[in-house]
Amino acid sequence: MSELFPVVAGLLCGVLIGSMTTRRRLTVGVASAVVAGVLATVLSGEWRLSWAFVLVDVSLVAMSAAVGVLVSRRVTARRSIR
Repeated sequence: MSELFPVVAGLLCGVLIGSMTTRRRLTVGVASAVVAGVLATVLSGEWRLSWAFVLVDVSLVAMSAAVGVLVSRRVTARRSIR
């Protein structure tokens, strides 16, 4: 259950940054992945055990954001075809 926040935050970030330009998408995506990953570690209390959990949560947010970007771009492409 503690890994639900990073996945949802990543998907939400990915959907929101999916319509940005490539350069801006990369910058905003990395920044939001770091912020959401640190926030997920702190909210779940994993930081009390080790700050190494930040690496896991940041990568989980980043991978979920990549999926969100791909899904949002695919939906946008399908809508423009119709």
